[in-house]
Amino acid sequence: MTKKKSFPLRIDPELYEVIERWAHDEFRSVNAHIEFLLREAARKEGRLKKEKTKYDGNK
Repeated sequence: MTKKKSFPLRIDPELYEVIERWAHDEFRSVNAHIEFLLREAARKEGRLKKEKTKYDGNK
């Protein structure tokens, strides 16, 4: 298991409420949903390499 970096995050209360509802809809914690959104944005912009899967049928 990888160790996660902790840091304080200041966020607009209205935006937090939106993310909180969204996280609830997706069955995630707010923290997990924020990490999911950031990871998806980084991947979309090509700044994050694709994660390796346990099985790659192309090998």
